[in-house]
Amino acid sequence: MKRRERTRRLIELGGLIVKVRLDVLVEDDRAAIYGALLGLVQQAGGERRDEVIALWRRKGKRAFEAEAVERDS
Repeated sequence: MKRRERTRRLIELGGLIVKVRLDVLVEDDRAAIYGALLGLVQQAGGERRDEVIALWRRKGKRAFEAEAVERDS
């Protein structure tokens, strides 16, 4: 069961990359996607880690909520 859970998690995380259209933005360049993600990790690695992650979380929640409203209307 662990393998199935891990596979589902990986699929969901990859889906987020597609959802924000990062794949389209960089024309499926995996090195660019990886570099972008590494940049995010660096951004959150400093003293402002909690603040940066809180900002990301707020943006993500707003986007999910807006998507739900759009889908329901």
